[in-house]
Amino acid sequence: MKDKITIGIPRAFLYFKYQYLWQNFFAELNCQVILSPETNKKILKDGIDSSIDESCLSAKIYMGHLAYLRGKADYILVPRIVGFGKNEEVCTKFNALYDIVKNTFKEVNLLSYNVDMAHQESEFKGFMKMGKELGKNPLQVLRAYLKAKAIQKNKEHQLAAEQESLIRTGDKLKILIISHDYNTYDKAVGYPIIKYLESLDIVPIYADVADKKKTSEKSRLISDTLYWTFNKELIGAIHHYQKEIDGIIFISTFPCGPDSLVNELCLRKIKGVPMANLIVDELQGEAGLQTRIESFVDIIMERKKAGRKAQIG
Repeated sequence: MKDKITIGIPRAFLYFKYQYLWQNFFAELNCQVILSPETNKKILKDGIDSSIDESCLSAKIYMGHLAYLRGKADYILVPRIVGFGKNEEVCTKFNALYDIVKNTFKEVNLLSYNVDMAHQESEFKGFMKMGKELGKNPLQVLRAYLKAKAIQKNKEHQLAAEQESLIRTGDKLKILIISHDYNTYDKAVGYPIIKYLESLDIVPIYADVADKKKTSEKSRLISDTLYWTFNKELIGAIHHYQKEIDGIIFISTFPCGPDSLVNELCLRKIKGVPMANLIVDELQGEAGLQTRIESFVDIIMERKKAGRKAQIG
């Protein structure tokens, strides 16, 4: 008889936002977590083969991670996220994800929780139901959730504090990365861009790491009608860090609807700082991206030189 229930977690999409919450919750319930590996060529190919053409690259990558986990765990975690309250919604992909996966991989046992605050479906209630489905004692589930939630919050605060310290030190160029964490840190999407920036002696500053409550509030300075929560948290970092950054790079995957609208809004409304919009698709080569990044960095450096000359004059 097997000692532990195994939970598969795809290393894609919301994993990058909730990894400490998820992994510690299941560990406290004495479950074994199995992560898919970082995105590679096979995962990308399997994801493309398992998706409709109209899906964004990020969603295709997610499906590739699901394909990898088939047969390797008792359950695979696929949450359904709708919204966090009035005017606090997320991309419909996160609402539909459970159904998409269920109808694509019919043989897989899925574990899920709902977050839809407009209909009184909270994260807390979802985790309690999820623990019950795993056959765990309610008190044990409560303790596991509270501990995992505390770890998640502490990690977020730690990362935000470290970045606040970093951005105010040193004289290297600092570029703000406006990108969902599942794109920024994915091996096939943001990783090559970040590594190339670092090779040019650039310090990347991550919008997703900043204090989300503060950045969500500051997003109103760009738009007071925007309702995509994750996008608000990102673009608010522009005003949060505006005095310390030398440029902004937007990274999104083709054809993301929310990003295409929100990034274009920022490109039109934000003045006084160089910006570049990088859209990655499944056919994108690193050479083309590197050429654009080099050109963008050259623009920033020339701008800084011109500013210094103006000050001297």
